[in-house]
Amino acid sequence: MVVGICILITAGIFFGDLWIKNRIEKADGENFPRFCAGNKIILKKYHNTGAMLNFGASKRAAVTAVSVFFTVLAGIAFVFSLGQRGNNALRVGLALLLGGSFSNTYDRLKRKYVVDYLSFHVKWRGFQRIVFNFSDFCIIIGSLLTVFMFPSESG
Repeated sequence: MVVGICILITAGIFFGDLWIKNRIEKADGENFPRFCAGNKIILKKYHNTGAMLNFGASKRAAVTAVSVFFTVLAGIAFVFSLGQRGNNALRVGLALLLGGSFSNTYDRLKRKYVVDYLSFHVKWRGFQRIVFNFSDFCIIIGSLLTVFMFPSESG
């Protein structure tokens, strides 16, 4: 049951974020930025050619290779987690991580950039300049769940 839910989570993140990204891409650039939720959320259209914060933008092939590597690694970890009893939080974390990774890696392979579209209007100006997508949040939450729920040997 949990395995099926985790697969649905992964697929839902991938296809949901892909749908949003396609809508953002089709929208006229004049529609951005758009303020929502009492001006706290800003919709933007941003093409991130690198990794987080556009790091490595001049080395797109390397960023894509690293993205593919970690997506495969997360997939392998998810498959191995299926053979363990319990620890459903680990599987959910890996499902979140995998769904977000699939989405952003797909963008890097297909579009040659990742479509980012969410920013937050907060007091700290540096944070206002960061543009996210839904997959980024899933990767962050999934990574935290995975790290904290990963079984460890204590001696």
